[in-house]
Amino acid sequence: MAARSKTTILDIAREAGVSKSTVSLVLQGSSLIRSDTASKVRKAIEETGYVYNRGAANLRKAYSNVIGMVVNDLTNPFYAELAVGMERAFQSASVVPFIANTAESPVRQEEVLKSMLEQGVAGLIVSPARGTRPDAFRQIEAAGIPMVFAMRRLPESRVPVVVPDNWRGAALAARHLLAKGHRRLAFLAGSPDLVVYRERVGGFREACQEFGIPASDIAVLEGETSRKGGMACLDRALTAEDPPTAALCFNDAVAFGALLALRRRGLEPGRNFAVVGFDDVAEAEHYMPALTSVAVDTAGLGERAAHMVLKMIQSRTTRAEDHIGAVNLVVRESCGPDRSSEYDTAKHDTPQQGAAA
Repeated sequence: MAARSKTTILDIAREAGVSKSTVSLVLQGSSLIRSDTASKVRKAIEETGYVYNRGAANLRKAYSNVIGMVVNDLTNPFYAELAVGMERAFQSASVVPFIANTAESPVRQEEVLKSMLEQGVAGLIVSPARGTRPDAFRQIEAAGIPMVFAMRRLPESRVPVVVPDNWRGAALAARHLLAKGHRRLAFLAGSPDLVVYRERVGGFREACQEFGIPASDIAVLEGETSRKGGMACLDRALTAEDPPTAALCFNDAVAFGALLALRRRGLEPGRNFAVVGFDDVAEAEHYMPALTSVAVDTAGLGERAAHMVLKMIQSRTTRAEDHIGAVNLVVRESCGPDRSSEYDTAKHDTPQQGAAA
């Protein structure tokens, strides 16, 4: 998408009734300008929606070597691994990354984006915070700044995305649990306002339908996508009159919480209840029991997002093809033994097992 017409220093000068050089001095914070004149200029800036590109002002070149990385939850090990992949690619390209954590706050996200625009970033990689409005990135798009969404889409947005194959990953995990003989399943945590949640629940339901599981034997429980959320969802699932025997979790953090909740109830994960995560963070392999999880090439997706935005900058475009990353299921101890050999699993898309189930 070509950059649209945007407000310039000349527009500010005209609005405030001052010279272009006066506006420039105010933007630079000069003490040479009288306070009443500076106030008049700042008011004109606010009214016209002008964004001061400090990087462009200082460097005066085609694009700066600074790229913003805006992450929704750096406390989640998955996003930390994603950021490492991005940074690795930027380092090899001699690019300076600015990273910010929004902690799932759209308000904080807006503040961060405004600050990065003022710093003159050449491009942005954003994992949108939960609750982000559809028009939240309108100013960035209007400024023609290359931007990529990582791991999360926004409905009807034209911003290119780098995401894993959420639908297929959830279907693989559910089919594995069903092939092991489980017939009452739960999907734990997340909420419908996230596209990624709808994709993963969709794959989960599709697999259950393939095995002829009635809707009454499927529990989809919304909740926080954290250990705390996993504990709460697991507790709710087990209080049902006919509780599930296995769960697919929105992500590994939720799965870790579910494992903790099982132990608090005196249940042994894997033996008494099967748990599958999503993301396969480094901790999954070393947890007790080791967590079965849908493996995502997290660092690889981070590198892909970085290379995509770099190419967009070099090509002076804001358009790029979406990238859907491959996934696979890594089977470990948290799924436990088979519950039944009654079903022929050959006709189903069961995963390659990375370890004994």
